[in-house]
Amino acid sequence: MKNFFLSSIGKKITMGLAGLFLCLFLVVHLSVNLLMVKNDGGQMYMKACSFMRSNLIIKGIEIVLFGGIFLHMLYGIILQIQNWFARPERYYATPATKTSFFSKYMIHTGLVILSFLIFHFFHFFFVKTGLVSPPEGPAIVNGPHDFYHMAVNLFRQPFYSWTYILFILFMGFHLGHALQSAFQTLGVGGPRISAVLKVVGWIYAVGITAGFIIIPVYFMYFY
Repeated sequence: MKNFFLSSIGKKITMGLAGLFLCLFLVVHLSVNLLMVKNDGGQMYMKACSFMRSNLIIKGIEIVLFGGIFLHMLYGIILQIQNWFARPERYYATPATKTSFFSKYMIHTGLVILSFLIFHFFHFFFVKTGLVSPPEGPAIVNGPHDFYHMAVNLFRQPFYSWTYILFILFMGFHLGHALQSAFQTLGVGGPRISAVLKVVGWIYAVGITAGFIIIPVYFMYFY
């Protein structure tokens, strides 16, 4: 079993499973975040945040989430480095016509997403854990865990919002190929199935991207 996880195929399967888990997480995360644009002063969103902060099951899932992020990125970087070293020997060479634009740049968009996660964690997750002090200001009205008003403060700043939107677009490009690639790694293939997965993958990517972009646009222009 140890040799399997250290093998190339083992790393790819682990990365694929972790990627699918992260895709599912994004749906849940977006669903909660969209509560911010509900016209109730953030009450529903704050209730959801309070529930997630105090629920032991959610805390357990959070640990799994960070494990999934770590494994997905670690194995992605390792496999890409192995691919670069093997390329002169053509072990991983594929015809140029079969390599999509997005698959060529998965590692690059992945590294951009990693930088976005660090950027994002400093503003929210690290505040929640106490590693970073919450921002001070009149809009923070309900203590250090008032994530709604913290988000309002941040998204009302054009620089922050447009930086966030740019990162989300990179994530969308990554997701456009990720879903199809993950299923193919797990052996779900064939011309028809691959075509369906490609369409579903892009529908998912566009939906997730648009959903996250709605939030800063709302606070910049309609709040």
